[in-house]
Amino acid sequence: MPPDYSGRNLRGRSFKGQNLTGANFSKADIRGANFTNAILKDADFTGAKAGLQKRWVIGLLIVVLLLSAVSGFFSIVIGVSITYFLDPKNTQNFVAGVVCPVMVVVFVIVTIRKGLTAGLGAAAGAFTFAGAGAVVAAAAAVAVTVVSVALVAVAAAAGAAAGAEAAAVALALAGAEAAAGAVAVAVAVALALAKAKAGVGAGAGTVAGAVALAGAFTLFTAYIGWHSLAGNEKDAWVRSFALAFAATGGTRFRNADLTDADFSNATLKNTDFRNTNLTRTRFYEAKKLDLARVGKTILAKRNILNLLVTGNGRGKSYAGANLKGANLIGADLKEANLKDAYISKATFQGACLEWANLTLTQAINTDFTSAKMTGACVEAWNIESTTKLDNVDCRFIYLLEHSKPKTDDRERRPSSGEFQPGEFSKLFEEVLNTVDLIFRNGIDWKAFVNAFQSMQNQNEDRELALQSIENKGDGVVVVKVGVPDGADKEKIHSDFTQSYQLALQAVEEKYKAQLQAKDEQIVVYRQQSGEMTEIVKLLANKPINVQVDNKVENKNMTNSNDSSRNINVGRDFNASGQAFSLGDISGAVTNTINELPKSSEADKPGIKELLTQLQAAIEADTNLSKEDKAEALEQVKALAEAGKSPQEGAMQKAAKTAIKILKGTISSLPSATKLVEQCSNLLPLISTFLGLG
Repeated sequence: MPPDYSGRNLRGRSFKGQNLTGANFSKADIRGANFTNAILKDADFTGAKAGLQKRWVIGLLIVVLLLSAVSGFFSIVIGVSITYFLDPKNTQNFVAGVVCPVMVVVFVIVTIRKGLTAGLGAAAGAFTFAGAGAVVAAAAAVAVTVVSVALVAVAAAAGAAAGAEAAAVALALAGAEAAAGAVAVAVAVALALAKAKAGVGAGAGTVAGAVALAGAFTLFTAYIGWHSLAGNEKDAWVRSFALAFAATGGTRFRNADLTDADFSNATLKNTDFRNTNLTRTRFYEAKKLDLARVGKTILAKRNILNLLVTGNGRGKSYAGANLKGANLIGADLKEANLKDAYISKATFQGACLEWANLTLTQAINTDFTSAKMTGACVEAWNIESTTKLDNVDCRFIYLLEHSKPKTDDRERRPSSGEFQPGEFSKLFEEVLNTVDLIFRNGIDWKAFVNAFQSMQNQNEDRELALQSIENKGDGVVVVKVGVPDGADKEKIHSDFTQSYQLALQAVEEKYKAQLQAKDEQIVVYRQQSGEMTEIVKLLANKPINVQVDNKVENKNMTNSNDSSRNINVGRDFNASGQAFSLGDISGAVTNTINELPKSSEADKPGIKELLTQLQAAIEADTNLSKEDKAEALEQVKALAEAGKSPQEGAMQKAAKTAIKILKGTISSLPSATKLVEQCSNLLPLISTFLGLG
């Protein structure tokens, strides 16, 4: 039974390293509690109050007062410097007194436009060109600014920790700075009067300059400090320092596991979430989460933090964002741009993703249960069997982010009408266990068969099967390979790509030598080989069950008007690229078959007799083209070679491939064709003789 701490006072308690899975901390006071390294999966922190205990707030404010004193000291230094340097009777000091304000103004302008770090760099560069006196004064001015900025930011965070409004704290600090500036001005005025009384230069102008400079610095430091705390990226380090300092002694979840924990409506100021596992942790309507120390978690980006807290991302861009493990249950992401976002392990249960852009998103182990996805674009999104698509409410989707050239076609699914209940999930069931092999310049099927066989050999423990072939046009072909649950799809894809490139190089070198072709001719040949007849003929697939879709035109690819598929090279060539003669191939097949032993039983045909019948049936058929006959006879020859040593593993694999290609070759023939009937009878018997089952 998980422990129940709901509504209890747990201030300062230590739960370090404890297993508190499913514990109930709802509405508990956990200020100053230590949950470092604790396991808090499914824990309930709704309405809990985290942050600093009062004694830590008091200590923090004391430190702020000390910083104020230091800042006031530097302000006095500036005031004294002004009255000292602006002495007309001392040319060197007077020049330094004029240069100093100019340097400070440059520092202020650069800081406002590009941030405090850039301002410090500009000031450092200016120091090298100024006199020693000006350097001292300007350095003091810059030091006052840095300390004052840190003071305002830290004090605002501390004030928020104490429960005061941050704006009120900022105004209070501005007042404190004004008081410090007033001290500096008073000292400057006193020194100026003393010098005037002694007959040493300076007068009303000097005093006015000191007053103006002190007032300007008061406003400037208040602006930079508060702007940093409000989330200005230019001075993020100031904010990080302030929050780190203010979180000292606050509630600690460092290195804790908060998977599926719920912080809805909790107050989380000055809380340490560094290195915390926030997978699917819910922060809906959490208060003052922006004042927590979040380290490098997904809360580090202000726009992501706001999305998790408000659940409102309608029309906003999160392109390329890291949303790994984000809890966005019920979030409004209508028309949001999530292109290339990393949303693995995130949950979008019941979220509105209508018309959202999910192109290239990584959605492994992502939960879309009951999400609304009508009109969403899912081009090339990465999902698998762990992606949950149960009860998705979707009338239609788009498979392309942008329309095809010169069309308005974004590949809507369904092409017309709307999905019926459950059809959306079924559409992607095939995708969940497939690897897409994309060919952008057509396919060389000889190389493809070799690479596919190599991939099968490298993954002998997993059953791989071709599921479909899609001709996207312009030489782009997508082959979908079915893989079992849990398969390493990345490895399978990598293995095939490497094997295909090696096989392609070997085949193309052969084409170049035998056809004396240029590289352009090879590309044309590979595009031409994308025709239906070539795909079916050379397909190394599970028996027959292949779906071939032409995504460019709704007609058979062999009837396409695309001239790139109707180029006549000049002669007929076989699969190896050589000019062929059916008589030569038939003779070679006959010779190979004759090397096999005859059947020992006169009334029962053996492997030799069966292959002879198969050869005769192929040669007698009038429906096959000359190229198909040549290819089929080559496979008969391969079966005859396998018949010489049927027990060898390599021979059995070659025989399996030959039978698959034979089945693919005859699959385009009418079922009533004599050859189809004879193959249906002969191929099973041949498989048995060769020990293929």
